[in-house]
Amino acid sequence: MPSPGFVPVDATDDVQALNVGLLGYNFMAKAHTNAYKKIPYIFWPPAARPRLHAICGRTEERVAEAARRYGYAGYYTSWEAMVDDPDVELFDNCSAHHMHVEPSIAALRTGKHVICEKPMALTAADARRMRDAARDAKTKHMCGFNYRFVPAVRLARDLIERGLLGDIYHFRTQYLQQSIHDPDRPMRKAPDPASRLAGSQAILGCHAVDIARFLVGEPATISALAPRFVPERRGPDNTPVRIEWDDASIALVEFEQGAVGTIEASRVATGRANSLKWEINGSRGSLAFDLERLNELQVYLVDAPVADVTGFQDVMVTQANHPFSSVWWPHGHIIGWEHAHINELNHLIEAIMSDRDVAPYGATFEDGYRAAVIAEAIAESALAGHRLHVRYDA
Repeated sequence: MPSPGFVPVDATDDVQALNVGLLGYNFMAKAHTNAYKKIPYIFWPPAARPRLHAICGRTEERVAEAARRYGYAGYYTSWEAMVDDPDVELFDNCSAHHMHVEPSIAALRTGKHVICEKPMALTAADARRMRDAARDAKTKHMCGFNYRFVPAVRLARDLIERGLLGDIYHFRTQYLQQSIHDPDRPMRKAPDPASRLAGSQAILGCHAVDIARFLVGEPATISALAPRFVPERRGPDNTPVRIEWDDASIALVEFEQGAVGTIEASRVATGRANSLKWEINGSRGSLAFDLERLNELQVYLVDAPVADVTGFQDVMVTQANHPFSSVWWPHGHIIGWEHAHINELNHLIEAIMSDRDVAPYGATFEDGYRAAVIAEAIAESALAGHRLHVRYDA
């Protein structure tokens, strides 16, 4: 019996539920599940309550354990079966890169809303198929470029849209990891020949590409280098495997609006676990960001009110008037990497429930397709040894 004075609360409410079917159960599935659980009480009142309906994976023992761990009502070992489940309303594809295309297209064709993690596909042709399926489906779709939902990145876009930087001259970014820096470490799986042209840009640098498009605009031309430092690695069975993709890439980019820049990606940057940095220079100001200092945006404005204080100012993007901050903690209290996924998935759910566009702040399948086109342009420019024009199919 409860103690005297205890008042029970009716846990039911009139907030509509949205059934989620999640493909995958590892790192990114954990991040997405964490977001679904937090959305209803952080974004209060929620547009909908995500209901963890089903999770899917090939290995029954592991997916059953994931269902219990994360709190899903049930599980599937066949993505086809989960896609056919009429109770799944939002299909969330957090599976391996090579599993993004067919399950997502199938889910769209059954009329489900779909979010697919990046890279959306390992070739531009497959990404175009996904984009076209999303157009035909008329449901909501999002590509998981979660860094758009970091408050400092959104603030940067707001400042640029307000014209405070003037004309944009330069953009430079680098995304560096050491994930395959050890040439003697066996790969977890055999290489996929379909990813040969994409390399580091598809797997890692697509985030840098999306930030470039999100903040500066469309690249017009690209000239790139994409070295393969380790031409032979060990396969999962420890036998030698010839490597056909690059280990790193660096591209010179000319944007449609006249800015120039560099986009660099590396999976052999020894000592770098997850380093994403970018800087923008304009005629009236500059911005700089470092993911390892996620709550900060470096700002320099020629027209700043205190003219005698020169140099970049370190803006802590934690005030109540900053993007997303009103729903989180009191001003000055920082957030972390996982919060971008919470902001992102709430944005998608609000778009679903209010039937509004995911774009321009959320990345659509069109954005995922364009990132794939740019990734291939970088690889092809490196192979050809000359500058290429970026062209998208309608």
